[in-house]
Amino acid sequence: MTSRGSRIGVAIAIVALAAPIVALGVVFTGLVTVPIASSDASSESAPGSDSGGEAIIDNPLQGDSFYVDPESLAAKAAADSAAADAAGSDQPATPSADTKVLDKLAAAPTAIWLVPERNPTSTVAATVTEILDSAETQGSTPIFVVYGIPNRDCGNQSAGGLTAAEYPLWTTEIAGAVADRSAVVILEPDALALATQCGNVDQRVAEVKGAVETFASTKATVYLDGGHSTWLPATQMADLLNRAGISETRGFATNVSNYNATVKERAYGEKLSALTGDSHYVIDTGRNGNGSNGEWCNPTGRALGVTSKVVTNAGHLDAQLWIKPPGESDGACNGGPAAGTWWPQSASELAANAGW
Repeated sequence: MTSRGSRIGVAIAIVALAAPIVALGVVFTGLVTVPIASSDASSESAPGSDSGGEAIIDNPLQGDSFYVDPESLAAKAAADSAAADAAGSDQPATPSADTKVLDKLAAAPTAIWLVPERNPTSTVAATVTEILDSAETQGSTPIFVVYGIPNRDCGNQSAGGLTAAEYPLWTTEIAGAVADRSAVVILEPDALALATQCGNVDQRVAEVKGAVETFASTKATVYLDGGHSTWLPATQMADLLNRAGISETRGFATNVSNYNATVKERAYGEKLSALTGDSHYVIDTGRNGNGSNGEWCNPTGRALGVTSKVVTNAGHLDAQLWIKPPGESDGACNGGPAAGTWWPQSASELAANAGW
């Protein structure tokens, strides 16, 4: 199986993703918790936080650890760095500072993005099955991001996706592979929040609702993308989620591929939960350690956030997850390469600013 990238511009790093990864001295385990710098904005409390909020006892993720993908771009970067450390020597190399940081990144449970340009209908089920088998060996739960909606990203940095006829066939293949196995599924980042801008609200709602219905028969814990705290008002986002069938899912995901501090996302999440039948939610904390400076595309000065973990006693928040893999570009902006391409400069800066 070839390496898998993420939030993409799918011209993406198909070349960089071509070869199986040899983990060269990198040991992968289930859940790995890495300390984050004390300046991490994601540790702030919010309504319903761990410091005394409402206890939610029905979290389906309780007790789970999350899957570490041995074929991630971070893993490849770590392997390449370790090989460079050893180059020209017949003795085991002492890992460089860069290699140590990359090893930590590679060992952090992170979502795997399924995109039709790399995971077509003919092969996506086999890919998902292989990941599920690997996760079962680890004793962990994989996090999948399903990202193939027609007119994806309104033709912007992550343009692409399937036709209206192809999309249901693709999601059916993914759902069939998941079936009764444990997985987290994040459905279609930005799809609903961008619908007004795309000018296709009714069509987009119907497409997402169709995907929701497809996954309803699986054991997957499904979250629809719910935008973030500085995008649509909660009332507008809730209307879209309700129309798209959020009642048939666990809830929604916020801050996917963004940088907003967890305290803001929790406040937004609780508002959105109240407007969507007390649905539950997860927050993307991969790059929100310093919060946002208002820029969404490769902003400088950001930091890694809290690594993927289940959250208890925190209102309707189920988990903090690394959904957008840190170190992968947001797009060809602010000096970055195409979306989804590994960008060493970004990985190094995020880690350094988090105190790694």
